[in-house]
Amino acid sequence: MGTNKDQNQLFPIFLKPEKLQFLIVGGGNAASEKLRFLLKSSPTSTVRLVAGKVSEEIQLLTVAHPHVELLVRDFNTTDLEGVDISIIATDDKELNLAVRKESKRRGIVTNVADTPALCDFYLGSIVTKGDLKIGISTNGKSPTMAKRIRQLFEKYLPEDLPSLLTNMNLFRNTLKGDFSSKVKRLNKLTEELVTNHQGNKEGKFGKGSQLPVASYRRYISTGFPAYWGN
Repeated sequence: MGTNKDQNQLFPIFLKPEKLQFLIVGGGNAASEKLRFLLKSSPTSTVRLVAGKVSEEIQLLTVAHPHVELLVRDFNTTDLEGVDISIIATDDKELNLAVRKESKRRGIVTNVADTPALCDFYLGSIVTKGDLKIGISTNGKSPTMAKRIRQLFEKYLPEDLPSLLTNMNLFRNTLKGDFSSKVKRLNKLTEELVTNHQGNKEGKFGKGSQLPVASYRRYISTGFPAYWGN
């Protein structure tokens, strides 16, 4: 299979941050933004933050999240012990490079704030609706555009998506057969999201026809019709 070298080559992956040890080096605005972002998406993240001086926001976040360890002192290489992911966000470029070099020597994946060329990963924009989580990346080119796309998703995704996902999971658990047969039945069930959308675009449905998500909402709230899954 051919690849387009001009497209985003990043591989999205969803981590379980409560099972990993994060290190944030820095106590200013950049570090505060990284910590806030991490805790907003994953409040139970295990984080160690080290800086000679920290902002008021970092202090407040530390108080509100017991899994955050705050060390108000200069960085020491021993701070990297047991760390899985390091996020470097100081105003000292030489210190940033030194911490990154030591992180890489220890095999720790690293993010250096505002320096894409030195990053193993990016902290992209995230949309969360209950169990649904969508990660957005512009390959480091425009965090502002990623933020605007996130805001669009947050505005237009229906608020009852969590209940839809819960009911889909309940329905899946009622299915019999092997994994392959379950996938086929679920694909048949959900293909209406695509076919209805295409039909609406082509004007095949009447004036009173429902949008796919609205139709799903009705089906989920009242129970699945018998012919869904036949």
